[in-house]
Amino acid sequence: MPEAAVLIDPVPAMDSEAEVVHSVGIDMVHRTRPEDAFPRNWVRLAHDRFSVAAVLPHDHPFFAPVSGDLHDPLLVAEAMRQAAMLSFHAGYGVPLGYHFLMADLDYVCHQEHLGVGGVPTELDVEVFCSDLKWRGGLPVQGRVGWAVYRGGELAATGTGATRFTNPKVYRRMRGDAPAEGISIPEVAPVSAARAGRSRAEDVVLSETGRDDLWELRVDTRHPTLFQRPNDHVPGMLLLEAARQAACLAAGPGGVVPVEASTRFHRYAEFGSPCWIGAVVVPGTAEDTVTVRVTGHQDDERVFSTDLSGPRADG
Repeated sequence: MPEAAVLIDPVPAMDSEAEVVHSVGIDMVHRTRPEDAFPRNWVRLAHDRFSVAAVLPHDHPFFAPVSGDLHDPLLVAEAMRQAAMLSFHAGYGVPLGYHFLMADLDYVCHQEHLGVGGVPTELDVEVFCSDLKWRGGLPVQGRVGWAVYRGGELAATGTGATRFTNPKVYRRMRGDAPAEGISIPEVAPVSAARAGRSRAEDVVLSETGRDDLWELRVDTRHPTLFQRPNDHVPGMLLLEAARQAACLAAGPGGVVPVEASTRFHRYAEFGSPCWIGAVVVPGTAEDTVTVRVTGHQDDERVFSTDLSGPRADG
């Protein structure tokens, strides 16, 4: 899988803004619980380049350490996603209440710089925005790149495509979808240990009788995956489903997804089953497992992702 590439060459700072450090409200990263909001402050380095100081918790109940004592790569990806939302809201003036939609998300984590050590981890997340399209003085879509540093060392990189939609346009685009949905699973989850989790309440897949296919479990009561009422399944839940399916497909030891390349094709709705399939990709390095995961609903593809990394017990 190619490494997610970002531009990390120095860019001249804007003298009038570069030394102004701004604090962060949790609404700017679309969270309602402080423990789920990771950026702490931000500064503009250039017109389309930002630096976001973030803190990764060492004891988050959902994004718990993996493979001994390493930060969960999905926690790093979530910190990058939040840094992007912050940059667009605070840096470009995109109003709160606009919908933040990601069409793709790629990341690569360097585990040697992601040890936990029993204390919160301070990160510097550089956000690079490009290919911006504007409407009414606001960016409506563009590319985002991330470079994540810990103590001056490159800990992760990523790229993504995003767009913003105002509430009126979003409701028109969603058509007959309910303004918000509630889902409480009636079927049992798969074994937490086999899915790479320690708690049953964090398992988002159910058995189907096949070894390569599972049904998505959507529980809107989950405090981290559902921060507020939503009219579709959040992308974070789909990424978690991909991780759990990869662990199930990989077998004992699962996989730590230090690399991932994801494409979101359409919304996953509450009203019908979403099927998650996973197959191990042959021919990868001996110490690495690569799994291709896809999600389908109503015979249409919802998302696809390739996850790669070492086994959790390796």
